[in-house]
Amino acid sequence: MARTDPTLLGTVEDVSGATVRVKLGSETVSGLSFIEGQSYRVGQVGGFVRIPLGFVNLYAVISHVGASAVPERLADVEIHGNRWMTIQLVGEGQPGARFDRGISQFPTVGDTAHLVTETDLRTIYGRPNDYRFVQVGQLASASSIPALIEIDKLVTRHSAVLGTTGSGKSTTVAGLLAALSDRRRYPSARILVIDIHGEYGKALQDRAAIFRINPDIRKGERPLYIPYWAMTLDELLPITLGTIENPGDRGAIIDRIMALKLEGLKARPAPGVDADTLSVDTPVPFSIHKLWFDMHCDMRSTHVERDGQAQSRDTWALELDPATNKPVQEGSAIRGIPPRFRAAKDIKGDAEKIRLSRSPLSISRQIDALGSKIRDPRFDFLLRPGPYCPAENGKTEQDLDTLLADWLGDRSPVTILDLSNIPPSIQSELVGAVLRIAYDALYWARSIPEGGRERPLLVVLEEAHVYLNEKQIASTAVRRIAKEGRKYGIGMMLVSQRPAEIDQTILSQCGTLFALRLSNAEDRNHVKGAASDNLDGLFAMLPILRTGEAVIIGEAVNLPIRTLINPPSANRRPDSSDPKVVVAGSEAEGYEGPGGWNQKLDPANYSEAVELWRRQNPRPPNVFVEAIEADVSETGDTK
Repeated sequence: MARTDPTLLGTVEDVSGATVRVKLGSETVSGLSFIEGQSYRVGQVGGFVRIPLGFVNLYAVISHVGASAVPERLADVEIHGNRWMTIQLVGEGQPGARFDRGISQFPTVGDTAHLVTETDLRTIYGRPNDYRFVQVGQLASASSIPALIEIDKLVTRHSAVLGTTGSGKSTTVAGLLAALSDRRRYPSARILVIDIHGEYGKALQDRAAIFRINPDIRKGERPLYIPYWAMTLDELLPITLGTIENPGDRGAIIDRIMALKLEGLKARPAPGVDADTLSVDTPVPFSIHKLWFDMHCDMRSTHVERDGQAQSRDTWALELDPATNKPVQEGSAIRGIPPRFRAAKDIKGDAEKIRLSRSPLSISRQIDALGSKIRDPRFDFLLRPGPYCPAENGKTEQDLDTLLADWLGDRSPVTILDLSNIPPSIQSELVGAVLRIAYDALYWARSIPEGGRERPLLVVLEEAHVYLNEKQIASTAVRRIAKEGRKYGIGMMLVSQRPAEIDQTILSQCGTLFALRLSNAEDRNHVKGAASDNLDGLFAMLPILRTGEAVIIGEAVNLPIRTLINPPSANRRPDSSDPKVVVAGSEAEGYEGPGGWNQKLDPANYSEAVELWRRQNPRPPNVFVEAIEADVSETGDTK
């Protein structure tokens, strides 16, 4: 075959659907090729091939090179079995015109295959100054070509950033979020980050509203509150009371919550709901402290029996102080402290008989569990949620409109919900509740400017494998976003080091995959199964990718690309870097930072470490915030 075109690679010899085998020409050389002053790598897995068909160019990605690409029927007779390539068709376009995914026609035997040049790549990938695209790095095969991501497809069709620890996953996400929240290009961006390890506050602090359980007021952080009354019954019960198996007990709890919500509506009417339309799942404030107190007393109280008088609070047999004849402990609903009742007694001949309550409820262990959580300060962000904490009549200082403005982007394009101090036992349930609240708010607001159709929301789920397996409650909310969120302007980005542990229904809905280094074969198989393109050879390189290098596949890129991700600047790196074990060489000279086994040992003082451990807060204490929280926990006053 005469080599008159420097881009010519070979000819098509076999076509099987989207899989095409190309026989390289005898003059085609591997390694570097120079065309119009530019160097190109020939025969690289992940490289691109162009097949001209009249006025249309078909584009493909190289998946195999060498003997493994030889058709089976020719494997025994092909002398030069290493001069074959297997390519996967991915799209088409006219020369100099727009590229489109998918193909309208197939090549035939004898069609020529060509190297894709920089000019072709610029046609395929667009221009970096186009506001529809955001740059994440450069192509590994052509460092002068920016790797561009189409924002519409990235957000609404969902995405996943997958890579083992140390592969550059967190810096990739931080760089993406920094680019997507650029105020000059996207002043109305709306991004919600679920950060269970507290990594992204440092990286995005200049453009994010950061909510933590123990906020640093000096840095502008704000307290994190998740009002329990905004949850549905199925979300609230596992967190508070636990499993209620008896239908009668469950029905009684529903009736009591409904009565408390009706009382709350009387204290503070809520537009859009009244007594006729109220349900147990309607996000109307009610006092869970009063619910616990009343049910505890109904089940544990004792009563002085009086002729003709029914058991009520007036007949309580409270334990009395002999010195003052006053109750020893009347209890406090807001603090979770129960009253102290006298023991039941029924002695023959004794004029005073004390009877146990005749409550039909049989959930004493669940009531005790709820009381324990009300008294536990770790649950204050949920059960005593600051300005959203209802009084006993259900009245709150602030309503959900304030919460949604904070969470869904009012003043800042990014909102970070730092869940690092949340008890692990309720982590999945809370993530599911937060996402369901955000989804419902945007779903019902879909026809107004605050809804997701006019201003889409991107939800970023860090360490998704921790709370998104098939058996965890959060998966239910995320599955709903994955399947239906596109229609209502709610997109998600999963971030995980173990894709094999994520519910496959959720992972399969991610239209764009950022696959960084993945060493585990099971994880690679799950990524391969979630990808829409047949690119086995491209996925085979995942274990050997460099740190910060990714294979990007899916709807947000015109062609699958192998790219070097642009790391964010030093002050925008997430708080996830590896500690220094040894600081050596030129790095050690004048080194004043933490870490290093070869650094001078200072006298150990673990008293501060124990104090921070007990505080459950790695930062120095913030006296102002802790004083407020202590006052609320003692008095119940949320003002």
